[in-house]
Amino acid sequence: MTETTIRSVVVTGGAGFIGSTFARLLVERGYEQVRVFDKLTYAGNPANIDDLRSCPGFSFVQGDICNRDDVERACEGFDAIVNFAAETHVDRSLMDPGEFITTDVYGVFVLLEVVRERGLKRFVHVSTDEVYGQVSDGSWVETDPLAPRNPYSASKAGGELMLGAYVATHGVPALISRGSNTYGPYQYPEKFLPLAATNVLDGQPIPVYGDGLQVRDWLHADDHAAAIELLLCKGTVGEIYNIAGSNERRNIDIARIILDELDVPEDMLKHVTDRKGHDRRYSMDCTKITKLGWAPSVDFESGLRETIRWYRDHREWWEPLKSGEFGEYYRRNYGGREVVEA
Repeated sequence: MTETTIRSVVVTGGAGFIGSTFARLLVERGYEQVRVFDKLTYAGNPANIDDLRSCPGFSFVQGDICNRDDVERACEGFDAIVNFAAETHVDRSLMDPGEFITTDVYGVFVLLEVVRERGLKRFVHVSTDEVYGQVSDGSWVETDPLAPRNPYSASKAGGELMLGAYVATHGVPALISRGSNTYGPYQYPEKFLPLAATNVLDGQPIPVYGDGLQVRDWLHADDHAAAIELLLCKGTVGEIYNIAGSNERRNIDIARIILDELDVPEDMLKHVTDRKGHDRRYSMDCTKITKLGWAPSVDFESGLRETIRWYRDHREWWEPLKSGEFGEYYRRNYGGREVVEA
């Protein structure tokens, strides 16, 4: 293991959910310069980084990772890029896959070109467990084959393959993290946990896909951010690292904890037509990163309930988001789904 000294980092997609958590961690840990670079699409929220704007060494630049000039200007004088910028929601990828290919594949190519030509010290590409597809038994290790089953995960796999090619052909100092299902404050309400919590708070039912028995491994955003920061300094170039919370839960059980925490009856659950090609179970082995010294620190049950209470107590953050663009998306995605038996 070779430790690399990194003092200035560009966080692409840093106004989003995990990206803003990561940027906050870098500021708290005393990095000399932390720059959030974000296109500010629907999921990039300036409010997520308002508390950082007055911090020494912090800066914000609006731009698109698909625009070479934007990226070059943002990275001038910096040591490293950590890439959170992506189209991320599976349901949206089923409706409009083209944007996912553009951002998640071509955008990664642009970043790699800038890292290569400017000689940056490190590029960490943040990916997902979904590139593996689904697994019925056991847990994936980093050498398992990719088998994505929806346009989102396929686009993320494409970006990973581009990175691997640049490491092999150009020696670009890049590596990949694959995180499991991440939760915490500041998550855009299209994702399951904030959607469910904010729906209940609005007196609306929780839409549960199919029987709700799909299994996900839940990881708190603070633990996810800490793992990526470790990889930024101690990860090996060209390697892939699974980051898992080791908290496998069925979606229906998460929904019931939300109902319990908000003290509402179970008739607020509404089982609807399942997502096309819905992966049944994800599970990753994260032995590799634990050997670098990382382990999750947030207790799942308490972290989940604390997150639910955060959405309860921060209506001013999410209420403006659940209108306009979100309302149109919600109608497109859920409006035509039939209620089904669990």
